[in-house]
Amino acid sequence: MAIDVGGTTLKGGLIAQDGTILYRERRPTPRSEGPERVIAAISAFVADLTPPRTVSGALLRPQAVGLAVPGLVAPERAVFSAAFGWRDVPAAAFTDGTLPLALGHDVRSAGEAELAYGSAAADALYVPIGTGIAGAVVLSGSLYGGAAGWAGQIGHVPVHPGGLPCPCGQRGCLAAYASAASVAARAGETSAEDVVRRAAAGDEPAARVWAEAVEALALGLATYTLVLDPAVIVVGGGLSLAGDALLTPLRTRLAARLAFRPAPEVRVSALGVDAGLLGAGLLGLRALREQGGGDVDHLGA
Repeated sequence: MAIDVGGTTLKGGLIAQDGTILYRERRPTPRSEGPERVIAAISAFVADLTPPRTVSGALLRPQAVGLAVPGLVAPERAVFSAAFGWRDVPAAAFTDGTLPLALGHDVRSAGEAELAYGSAAADALYVPIGTGIAGAVVLSGSLYGGAAGWAGQIGHVPVHPGGLPCPCGQRGCLAAYASAASVAARAGETSAEDVVRRAAAGDEPAARVWAEAVEALALGLATYTLVLDPAVIVVGGGLSLAGDALLTPLRTRLAARLAFRPAPEVRVSALGVDAGLLGAGLLGLRALREQGGGDVDHLGA
């Protein structure tokens, strides 16, 4: 069983060990109702997906739970999440303990899926842009977690010191300018998609917000590029659905920020919006293996 927790949507499903999505379901994330309500919604989702179910004539029996959440994450707890206001939530709070559970960072797990099934190179940065922004760092073909497993918090790199406030408590963070949530809010819309559409139609306020978002993203990615020299930057998340409206100006602005060296290739995730769910599935498979589970054909893992 896999559950990918986003700021707007909870994505759940049953994933075969080869990465095939056998069953999927989406539910709204009750973020506005407070941190405890989000925890309860995740726990209810796990409980609802636990019983066996028949899909296309096959009996699917979950063997483990992979739960991918945002923020700072340790194997035994969700340490901090600016999106939800979490602090030190134990992994046990998300499940009744019926199945073995592996808790992991949403973006790092999605990056692992990109490495396993998608388009990530040996040296790459995977950046999903949704309610927030983070990155999965791939170095020499392996995910890099850092000293505490918290590497990749690129959404909180200050691109405009002293600028807009960020829910993390800092000011001027990349996420405050370029996340899908901030783009929508700053343009007075309910979604970033509406902002992109208005900008393309020539609406000046929307075009200004969009241009500032792209410039902020270019600044953050240029900093990363100068430090770690990735071969490719893979953009995912909901904002990647903007396609050329994002990629064309982003490539131009990134190149302009790297005057003395070529910019890395920037492309859209091969897995699209499924990267997070597949990454959570890999967490579930890890939990199963740690419990000594063997091969399981046609079953959710």
